[in-house]
Amino acid sequence: MLGDHIAKATDIPFAEYLRQGVLEPLGMASTSLDGSPAKDGVSTVDDLVRFAAEVQAPRLLDPRTVREAMSVVHPGLPGVLPGYGHQKPNDWGLGFEIRDGKSPHWTGAASSPRTFGHFGQSGTFLWIDPEAGAACVALTDRAFGPWAVEAWPPFTDAVLAELRR
Repeated sequence: MLGDHIAKATDIPFAEYLRQGVLEPLGMASTSLDGSPAKDGVSTVDDLVRFAAEVQAPRLLDPRTVREAMSVVHPGLPGVLPGYGHQKPNDWGLGFEIRDGKSPHWTGAASSPRTFGHFGQSGTFLWIDPEAGAACVALTDRAFGPWAVEAWPPFTDAVLAELRR
């Protein structure tokens, strides 16, 4: 829906808008969107690290837009977090899922409630924890499933523990 809104507001197809307005200026040459913005992006760890750095300290993106993207847009809405079941609330910002107090959750028990990010059916995730001042990217070639539900939370907790050392 967000991609459709941007395309209508700018009169530019979303994939082209993304390429011109974000990917090229950030040097994300290995990232493309051929289809739905909800599921058809293809990228590399290097490019996603560039994106995570920009979100944490915006120079290209409008900081107000970034704040809104990482803030709850419609508080209290229930929903399903794939692999983790019904959540109430199942908070989202503009494009990012927000951890809040969800349990269980894909980012792990050590993640702050302000942690936000996205994961996909391709077994890939990107999270940013503003309180830790950290981001993490994982790309896989294995479809999301029970393995991810078991592996991601302790992996995230281990990353955060290492950063706190």
